[in-house]
Amino acid sequence: MAKYPLNLDLAGRKALVIGAGVVAKRKVSSLVEAGALVTVVAKRVDQAFTDHCKGLDFKLVEGVYSVEHLTDAVIAIAATNDNDLNKQIYADCREHKVICNVVDVPELCDFYVPAVVRRGSLQIAIGTDGASPAYSAHVRKKLQEMFTEEHGQFVDELKIARQKVIAACKADDRKPILDKLAGDESFAYFQKNGPEKFQSYADEVIARH
Repeated sequence: MAKYPLNLDLAGRKALVIGAGVVAKRKVSSLVEAGALVTVVAKRVDQAFTDHCKGLDFKLVEGVYSVEHLTDAVIAIAATNDNDLNKQIYADCREHKVICNVVDVPELCDFYVPAVVRRGSLQIAIGTDGASPAYSAHVRKKLQEMFTEEHGQFVDELKIARQKVIAACKADDRKPILDKLAGDESFAYFQKNGPEKFQSYADEVIARH
């Protein structure tokens, strides 16, 4: 069955990570970057985890996981090597309506974490429904070469231009203008002339329509 892709706003919301090893360190840093209120529960904390997550804002609970740790959590990620514990975490999450990801166990996942190319406001997510994270990473490397920081800056300018279109045009007239401004020709203009002239160009496009 096809999965439903979405970008989840976790700012100010609790995210629970169980485990504090090599895999968990990547999950914690991504969640903190997304603004989540991260709690990590682990019996043992690896030095690699400590080094990688130094300076990050999260709560560390050194001890055994219990279902009470799920209180108020929106999502949970199980990054442990204990299969029985992972199954228990998933069962607890299902019971308490918390979406769960057990790392590297697709059948115990309500969601998969995609490989992501980040260029400022532009984010490109690549997923394989959990079938091959390695291939997702392979595709990400290709896309990283195709999309530069300029593409992210272009998105920021498009945000400004979009507000102009909304203010100046009726709803039925907006799509062709927005499509033109987001096209390759417009990006080429932005690359050559910079943000200020691009906004003047956007004003001209809006006026013509």
